[in-house]
Amino acid sequence: MTLDTTGESLHKRGYRKLTAKAPISETLASALIMLTPWKADRILLDPFCGSGTFPIEAAMMAANIAPGMERSFTAEKWANLVEKRKWYNAVEEARDLADPSVKTEIQGYDIDGEVLKAARENARRAGVDHLIHFQRRPVNELSHAKKYGFVITNPPYGERLEEKDALPELYTQIGEAFGRLDSWSEYVITAYEDAEKYIGKRAEKNRKIYNGMIKAYFYQFPGPRPPKRTQVK
Repeated sequence: MTLDTTGESLHKRGYRKLTAKAPISETLASALIMLTPWKADRILLDPFCGSGTFPIEAAMMAANIAPGMERSFTAEKWANLVEKRKWYNAVEEARDLADPSVKTEIQGYDIDGEVLKAARENARRAGVDHLIHFQRRPVNELSHAKKYGFVITNPPYGERLEEKDALPELYTQIGEAFGRLDSWSEYVITAYEDAEKYIGKRAEKNRKIYNGMIKAYFYQFPGPRPPKRTQVK
């Protein structure tokens, strides 16, 4: 026998009321970020941010905001098993450990202005809207003046037959953008089987990942490490 202690599925953090087409789940996005060496002191950019899941999960990590802070759990009502006070204490402890004033640089781009409105609202609900810069920008205009950043993204992969014809050009543009970010590390989850061909380089690693019921791969293109900072004596 099992008991449902959570109610609504755990992948729902509580902040994402508005979503784009084919969104990645919050838990999968956070897991993929943790598969990379990204830390809060490095730039993170998602050029296909949709409703903002990758940037928001990264910002929550940077600020040490516990997942699920904005949702409730079925077990909270089980006062005969778990005292209400213990739930309140756990939430209070998590709030004390959070650091919303952390300095980090996280950016989310998309070509759809309405989707970006949803992303900004979701970020506000998560309490990290001040940590993320959202901007309307196509991937063929992707560039950045700084070095050694990270791209972590979930680009379209043509779930609909009529969308597949556009994928070669789109992934070619992704590859050209990566070429302009030659000191950066790039991580791409996609089910598009010709992703590496059109990006124009082979991933150092890839992992088979299921995005919902869709079999995808997490392609990893790690860039050079930044030079070590010299300590002033």
